[in-house]
Amino acid sequence: IVPGASLARPEDAGHTEHTNTQIFVPSGHAAPATAPYGNYETPASLACLYGLAASVPGCNPTTATALATGGSRTIAIVDAFDDPNAAADLAAFSAHFGLPAINGSNFRVVYAGGTQPAQDGSGGWELEESLDIEMVHALAPHANIVLIEAASNGVADLYAADQVAAGLVSNAGGGEVSNSWSGAEFLGEAGYMAQLNAANVVFFASTGDIGGSAQPAVFPNVVAVGGTTIKRSRAGDFVAQTAWSSTGGGDSSLILRPAFQSAVKRIVGPHRGVPDVTFDGDPQTGAWIYDSIPYNGTELDWVVVGGTSMGSPSVAALVNDAGTFNAGTPAELTGIYAGLGNAANFTDIAKGACPNGARKRAQIGYDLCTGIGTPLGLIGK
Repeated sequence: IVPGASLARPEDAGHTEHTNTQIFVPSGHAAPATAPYGNYETPASLACLYGLAASVPGCNPTTATALATGGSRTIAIVDAFDDPNAAADLAAFSAHFGLPAINGSNFRVVYAGGTQPAQDGSGGWELEESLDIEMVHALAPHANIVLIEAASNGVADLYAADQVAAGLVSNAGGGEVSNSWSGAEFLGEAGYMAQLNAANVVFFASTGDIGGSAQPAVFPNVVAVGGTTIKRSRAGDFVAQTAWSSTGGGDSSLILRPAFQSAVKRIVGPHRGVPDVTFDGDPQTGAWIYDSIPYNGTELDWVVVGGTSMGSPSVAALVNDAGTFNAGTPAELTGIYAGLGNAANFTDIAKGACPNGARKRAQIGYDLCTGIGTPLGLIGK
């Protein structure tokens, strides 16, 4: 199910942004579920897959129990509209999976415009907010989470919210800012790049779920995160990761290639290429989240959710776990590309295809479907 909030329309370019979430309802089951079941990802299975907890054979969601234990300082999540149940839903998610309890010291909501935004009547942006904060808490459980709510999904409102997030995280001693939303590139987009810049803050953004390039992921001061598909056996054991067939990726039409991509200039050409890294995004291999806000009138509760919206907060959490806290995103990206080809730090994804024109296949090394690969462990992040 692709929520209306995730639909990209040509007329939206330069005006509004969209989420990058998709709901997956397993065959033979109804939504919502009363509790997680089956071989869909959990905090423990993701921690196992991406090297954040002790590995167990197959990293099976039904048997993996070890959780990520890292996280410090602050991770800000930028989204649009208000989710009045955000704290309660995060608390329910945490209690079910045995994560640290949610309280006023490790989670808070900030209204970017100074007043409480309206809700998204469809529930689509509230679904996004639940996914974002729950993935961060699952993978960096000891980080402080701040949900920054923009007044609307308008381009100006969301980038203004990023500026609020940048100042807040920088003043708190540094950390990460995640943007799971995106939109088509447009003339004048470079004018918003300055709002994703602050001392000791690293910015992340999803590349989108329809292929091609999107802002803000194409900005040179943003870590662009694409999506993979997790291959598991019928028993639920991990087999492989491949490029997700709907992941965003490609060359920017407007932003020139930054210096950190010099080593891959033969692939990206003269313009910025995305993604930089990738993470599970296929909704059919998505993760369980808890969201009590009705979607189109139906209460969701426990649902399997994917999309590249899953990757931005997850990789932000993983980088937070590493504890490097670089001086800014360019330093983070320079370090990431220095890990190109290092199998101990990043898992190269060399199989699968994405909707990216003539260069639509993953390959050994950097490619425009999966970047340099998926993060593994904490070194080089």
